Amino acid sequence: MSITNSFSQSDEFRRMMLIQQIERSVEQLTLQELEALSYDMSTKGYIK
Repeated sequence: MSITNSFSQSDEFRRMMLIQQIERSVEQLTLQELEALSYDMSTKGYIK
């Protein structure tokens, strides 16, 4: 395995861990918090 490939796998693992952490956090938000998050993310262009 090349060094580039190992970094790539490490980055992908970290990405998946962050997604799982965010998903768990979002599941705990109230409707009002979700609406505020949605508004904030859409005004910043993260979601459309």
